[in-house]
Amino acid sequence: MLEQLLIFTKGGLILWTCKELGSALRGSPIDTLIRSCLLEERSGLASYNYDASGAAYTLKWTFHNELGLVFVAVYQQILHLLYVDDLLNMVKREFSEIYDPKRTVYDDFDETFRQLRMEAEARAEELRKSKQLVGKPVSKGKKQGQVNNKGGSEGGNKKKSENGVAKEGDDALMKDRNIQNGHSNTNHVGIKDTKGNGVVSVKESNTASNNGAFDVNKLQKLRSKGGKKTDTASSNKVSKADPQKKATKKNRVWDDSPVETKLDFTNPADQNGDQNMHVVAAEEGESMMDKEENVSSESESEEDEEVEKGSKPDAKKGWFSSMFQSIAGKANLDRADLEPALKALKDRLMTKNVAEEIAEKLCESVATSLEGKKLASFTRVSSTVQAAMEEALVRILTPRRSIDILRDVHVAKEKNKPYVIVFVGVNGVGKSTNLAKVAYWLLQHKVNVMMAACDTFRSGAVEQLRTHARRLQIPIFEKGYEKDPAVVAKEAIQEATRNGSDVVLVDTAGRMQDNEPLMRALSKLIYLNNPDLVLFVGEALVGNDAVDQLSKFNQRLADLSTSPTPRLIDGILLTKFDTIDDKVGAALSMVYVSGAPVMFVGCGQSYTDLKKLNVKSIVKTLLK
Repeated sequence: MLEQLLIFTKGGLILWTCKELGSALRGSPIDTLIRSCLLEERSGLASYNYDASGAAYTLKWTFHNELGLVFVAVYQQILHLLYVDDLLNMVKREFSEIYDPKRTVYDDFDETFRQLRMEAEARAEELRKSKQLVGKPVSKGKKQGQVNNKGGSEGGNKKKSENGVAKEGDDALMKDRNIQNGHSNTNHVGIKDTKGNGVVSVKESNTASNNGAFDVNKLQKLRSKGGKKTDTASSNKVSKADPQKKATKKNRVWDDSPVETKLDFTNPADQNGDQNMHVVAAEEGESMMDKEENVSSESESEEDEEVEKGSKPDAKKGWFSSMFQSIAGKANLDRADLEPALKALKDRLMTKNVAEEIAEKLCESVATSLEGKKLASFTRVSSTVQAAMEEALVRILTPRRSIDILRDVHVAKEKNKPYVIVFVGVNGVGKSTNLAKVAYWLLQHKVNVMMAACDTFRSGAVEQLRTHARRLQIPIFEKGYEKDPAVVAKEAIQEATRNGSDVVLVDTAGRMQDNEPLMRALSKLIYLNNPDLVLFVGEALVGNDAVDQLSKFNQRLADLSTSPTPRLIDGILLTKFDTIDDKVGAALSMVYVSGAPVMFVGCGQSYTDLKKLNVKSIVKTLLK
């Protein structure tokens, strides 16, 4: 049974709801649909499943882009209502005829909807019955007759092949046998003679089939015997020829002169204690987090040639018709008009390292938002599609909720508890290094920071974090290796509460998204300590793998958590952003998959090389 059907504007004004459908919806499926799909450019999906507040609904929707209307149908997930799509299209058609932008009440539409629903249900019932008639099993006698005919035909073919006459079935059979045994009908196969008289050349041709079938077993035996001998002979030849071809290596003569002092880059502070530790912080300067810079390194003045090429009209339409369409304006855009420009945009996004699946969903969402709209005068389809894609990308990369770490740190400080940030990610992405960059940025804002060495798995991880802590002159909490990281993090937070630290930066071990024991340990650490922020550290180079990493990290954290409301990834830190040039698509892929914003961008090897993500620059880089 249909639970609810709503009609509202894209601005959020509800125009009509069906009063006769069931009771009130449990939870807030409509609000969740708007936040998770419509505002996140996932409107190209076929449906959306809502599971919360003890409710399980399926939502389907359609748009009237010219009027700016949204039609949403809600029903139980366990039901498979075949008429929902048909009903939505009929309601869309009928309601658009009576819609008036100045009108807000449509009580007279109730009777029209009742008739449309009865018509859609009757049509779905007829379709179900017709499918049952088509799928009705055939009678037993007919099946037996078919089997007998089939068996007779197969028997006839078998008899003909036994008489030595090659027919169509025998030709195919012989061809398959020849291919399986390493030769075709016209290839020569070298076989070692069993008497040792050398190699016998055997030629299989179509005419040979007239003289009888070739014995495959004999061929395999001959080949196995001959192959062993030829292999040993060839190995003997190679072994005899090796001493002649092998060249002797000349002895290298090393210079006995001492190593020049300029080649010694050892830091004397590491050998003589902490004598010059204050010099490091003084030379680093201001962090790039507090500077407004463009992420894109290339100029943004290039012409948009590829989209224009992709949006060229068909040869049948001609140049004049396309120009007339751009001047006079098209009545309504359809999918055929949008396909060329969308295909060019999809290819462009994929060249910028955007995952193919996400590029396809984005183009589908843009097509859904533009289909049915009227093309303005003096406007080309390509420019309209690109403008819609630019709006979609800005909407995706803009955070859904504001995360201000400095503000949240002061709020936690007023409550006399430290602000806890946990860094997670796969192996080798630079978690410890970028944790130190975040610590340096916080130190510049007069925040007391403490590091927690919870990577008790990788050798050298504690020493690496200890080096960063010594250079930045901040305390570190460590318990060595082979300890439970969840317990170490809990003790570190307790220690930070005692000594008055404002922020605790928790370093965790790198782990692949498919490693269940390590993912279970990470889920335990997050559940036991309930951090204020969970940062996923990922590389900007990964491309399509970013989708798999983030989705599986979130899925594992949700599945392995014992809490009814598990903590997922809150933000993203992208590393090695200075090495990708214009291949910035990983940022889009990660944000689209997780819904979490990119909070930090690592762009170098010093403590100051940490930036904010410039959304406008990223969007221009993706589309140029």
